[in-house]
Amino acid sequence: MTGIDAAAADAHPWWKHGVIYQIYPRSFQDSDGDGVGDLRGIRARLGHLEWLGIDAVWISPFYPSPMVDFGYDVTDHRGVDPRFGTLDDFDALVEDAHARGIRVILDYIPNHTSDQHPWFRESRRSRDDPRRDWYIWRDPAPDGGPPNNWLSAFGGSAWTLDEATGQYYLHSFLREQPDLNWRNPAVEAEMLEVIRFWMERGADGVRVDAVQKVIKDEALRDDPPNPDYHPGVDDPYDAQLRILSGDRPEVHDVIARMRRLTDAYPDRVLIGEIYNAIERLMAYYGHDGAGCHFPYNFQLIKLPWDARTIDEAVRGYESLLPPGAWPNWVLGNHDRHRVASRVGPAQARVAAMLLFTLRGTPTLYYGDEIGMRDVPIPPELVQDPWEKNLPGQGLGRDPERTPMQWDASPSAGFTTGEPWLPVAEDFARVNVAAQREDPASLLTLHRRLIALRQAEPALALGRWAPVDAEGAVLAYLREGEESRFLVALNLGEAPARLAGDWAGEVAISTHGEREGEAVRGTLELRGAEGVVVRLRA
Repeated sequence: MTGIDAAAADAHPWWKHGVIYQIYPRSFQDSDGDGVGDLRGIRARLGHLEWLGIDAVWISPFYPSPMVDFGYDVTDHRGVDPRFGTLDDFDALVEDAHARGIRVILDYIPNHTSDQHPWFRESRRSRDDPRRDWYIWRDPAPDGGPPNNWLSAFGGSAWTLDEATGQYYLHSFLREQPDLNWRNPAVEAEMLEVIRFWMERGADGVRVDAVQKVIKDEALRDDPPNPDYHPGVDDPYDAQLRILSGDRPEVHDVIARMRRLTDAYPDRVLIGEIYNAIERLMAYYGHDGAGCHFPYNFQLIKLPWDARTIDEAVRGYESLLPPGAWPNWVLGNHDRHRVASRVGPAQARVAAMLLFTLRGTPTLYYGDEIGMRDVPIPPELVQDPWEKNLPGQGLGRDPERTPMQWDASPSAGFTTGEPWLPVAEDFARVNVAAQREDPASLLTLHRRLIALRQAEPALALGRWAPVDAEGAVLAYLREGEESRFLVALNLGEAPARLAGDWAGEVAISTHGEREGEAVRGTLELRGAEGVVVRLRA
């Protein structure tokens, strides 16, 4: 652990003051030339993460899988798919990461398996098979159709008829991803042991995929319509309020048992993936330490890039947090358009400053540190099943999953073979090697922001307080016992100002050359500029 003094580090778990970096393993680094990233590739690039100042990596699934949904359709929750390596490769990765002070968080997928999983193959053999109740099977509705109106996240009904047994099985996602029945104690016991298995191998935590889906309405009642849904504009999946197909009150009892298991190991973290209204998200913290250490907060991914909107969202989020709950912020992930594509390259610098100066744990998506953008994927190269199921609706996730751009060599240094997705056309300019040598690059800015955050308890662990601002300016204070900082961000392209009787000096600017500049009174900001000002006592 660097920067924060030992007393502060001892008083707070690492995941509060740490920076998490998400790796999509198919796209990070290929070590064997097959065009698909792997665990040895991740291990070979740990030096980049250490140099950047990363405290933990969250690795998307690498389990054995038919790869219909690229690892989220699991056939063995306790193994490594040969495409990614072996369990020995995982052990070596953990050992090397820990030696560099980097923790390893795994993607845990409790809601479903692959339809090729041995459990499901047994389950569908007959209605009387002992594994039948490990999944959710139901008779057809009176008209012969699905048992209810629940929708799949990937389009269409969440039910598929099994002709051989005459019943439907539930799949909240692809039909190749049947949902497990967590109301069956045997299923819960087996899936909790999966967490234990990886903790025993040295994992430092789990990110729980789609955790709000794990428990469904026991009576399988229809989801009600969403009154705010706009046909032809919104994702068809949002046509319903998914309050019966997931987000049930009983799920918190399940999470409490996951938390108890996680807490049995020192210094571990349980992170929940929950896409929900912020008001409902708060329940996933649980009571008296019974929930997730934190549920991921995706507001910065979903909200428009508008200062007043984001200011209101941050204030609301801070006000809703239960006592003792720790906030967190996410700018990008494997399911959403890249931040540089959403806000543009200039504002991507401002977004980085926002991510690393808000109160709470930041998570950085691979490639965002160099400003990677969405890559247009021609129809014949589309890989994502979401796009294949609902073509032309812009739901495909391939554009934000393209190979990491390491250098200007062929395939951006990602592979010696043919990459599984095309590399961005700008890779010769937008890459780690080029930006590492450039003191004005986005990569250098990320490293400096992380270093400042690690060096200053006020930024890593301190209090947050809003500052009233106007127009395109977003501002707030970060306060510790010995220092105070003003963060002022111009989310517009025109120059702006933050009125006030400010006194201090610029600690860091997205424009670079203002460090050490004295601030007296009103703070002037150039277009698309963010500054962190060290305030005088």
